[in-house]
Amino acid sequence: MKARGVTLVVHIDGDPNSRTYHLPRWSFEAGKWSAVTVALLVVLFFAFAEPLTHAAARVPGLEHEVARLRQENGRVQELAAALSRAEANYQGLRQLLGARAGQPVAEKPAPDMMRAVALRARLPAPPRYTPGPSEPLHWPLDPGGFVTRGEVPPGDPAEAHSGIDIAVPVGSPVRAAGGGVVEKAGTDSAFGLFVLLQHLGRYETMYGHASRLLVREGDSVQAGQVIALSGNSGRSTAPHLHFEIRLDGKPLDPLTIVKREN
Repeated sequence: MKARGVTLVVHIDGDPNSRTYHLPRWSFEAGKWSAVTVALLVVLFFAFAEPLTHAAARVPGLEHEVARLRQENGRVQELAAALSRAEANYQGLRQLLGARAGQPVAEKPAPDMMRAVALRARLPAPPRYTPGPSEPLHWPLDPGGFVTRGEVPPGDPAEAHSGIDIAVPVGSPVRAAGGGVVEKAGTDSAFGLFVLLQHLGRYETMYGHASRLLVREGDSVQAGQVIALSGNSGRSTAPHLHFEIRLDGKPLDPLTIVKREN
């Protein structure tokens, strides 16, 4: 039985002769399916080429956006660090002024709130000082001042603080807490202008951050005598008096020995 095939007759215009081509059936089928496959591949190429081209075109824009977001993230981190530093400075200022973090602010009184009748107060009697050498029992300032930092035992070196800090305006008279002798009077890198007095009973008192000294080493002073003017000298962030009481060279808490007298 003769195998079936496909005969192609090609006739060229102007040529009286024709050409005949006989192809096996399998080659014709293979050519047909090859043409179909090529056509399908062309269609798929154009179907997927446009999304891929569009996505490739968006890559540079996305990289630019990522770079911008990273830059903004760095700025946010810088602002967060600056905010943390500002909060730490704020808390330190509140501690310096003697206020506790989170302390509620006093509300303004209502207009219809009852008010007390104004009273005329009498000035307290001036303190009486013991003449001659004596123990330090008197407050060193005429105005009471405001204690911004108290005595802290040396358990933690970072928090240890000998004596007390009393906020007071510059130029306020600083008085001797007791009668005695000026052991030292000069300048210190930490306490600025200071006076160190030696009293009865092996007591010593020290007055730091002064703006002016009014006594010299070796002078005898009486309790209540003005020995300096308060200031902001030395390692100080605000005008105040640093006041210490020592017994045998060891610091004591002044608030357990002297009391404000006015």
